[in-house]
Amino acid sequence: MESPLPVRNGVNATRLRLPQDGGWATVADYLLERFGHVDPEGILRRFDQQEIVGLGGVPLDRQTRMGEHEFIWYYRSLPVETPIPFEATILHQDEHLLVVDKPHFLPTTPGGRFIQESALVRLRNQTGIDDLVPMHRLDRATAGVILFAVNPETRGAYQMLFERREISKRYKAVVALQQGPGLETGRVLQPNGEHSLVKNEDQLSDLLDQMPMTFENRMSKVKGQLRSIVEEGEPNAKTFIDVEAVGHSSGHHSGLKVALMDLKPHSGKTHQLRVHLASLGLGIINDAFYPRLWDLAPDDYQRPLQLLAHTISFTDPLTGIDRSFSSKQQLAEAPVG
Repeated sequence: MESPLPVRNGVNATRLRLPQDGGWATVADYLLERFGHVDPEGILRRFDQQEIVGLGGVPLDRQTRMGEHEFIWYYRSLPVETPIPFEATILHQDEHLLVVDKPHFLPTTPGGRFIQESALVRLRNQTGIDDLVPMHRLDRATAGVILFAVNPETRGAYQMLFERREISKRYKAVVALQQGPGLETGRVLQPNGEHSLVKNEDQLSDLLDQMPMTFENRMSKVKGQLRSIVEEGEPNAKTFIDVEAVGHSSGHHSGLKVALMDLKPHSGKTHQLRVHLASLGLGIINDAFYPRLWDLAPDDYQRPLQLLAHTISFTDPLTGIDRSFSSKQQLAEAPVG
């Protein structure tokens, strides 16, 4: 359903479906009961300034009766946000696609405490393209390449590539091969909530000798959480895993023995790569979710998750030309020497 209100400051208007019963005489009564604890005078002021509209852009007022509209649209009051001190880099732009190299810590889309401080809103404001839409997403903690659709008329052709799994993605990750301050190697949470640590570094070296390999298991999201666990049953997640390099980090964990992993997912489960590496005892450095869930803490810009969406490749559905885009970023803990 198309919004009757245009994008403003890079942000779409919010759509709200009104209840068909409940005892409220007017739309204003309903909104005051639902949101009045935030800013009751502000809600009424929006009605007076015709900033709340129904289908077709019809403005509502304080006396608009419940039942006259099924949906309404309005602009959210944007919170004051702490700036994220990293910028997305545009790798490619044409009339159909915008390809972006997203930094760690920057969310792909607005949500929660990040609205203006999201890649989508920043890019809309930067390019002036209000129709910009991400074709897929990366976790806020993950850096790398994202495709954005520019033209609504051709967006569907690119979306079909994702639906038919005709997009090839390669990731890079850095894992620790020994214990260190603030680090642990270990196995991801099992259904019973337990996991066993791999403390023998020789075991990890033996595991690397088995690469390349295709690892698969059954995963599901934890209800009410943005987190996944491993379950018994038929595998539903598969990843190709190889070792690109082994050496010592020169980053925050300088001197630590690490490995740079090359990853190619064959499915798209939540946190799939993070779970698969942790399941092998090769948890990604600075992963706050796996193998253990860290306590919530402010972002530490010196310790980003060592996971990078490095390359995305596909055959362009409009031209038939093979295209490939790669990140210019480097993982800080990657081995050197």
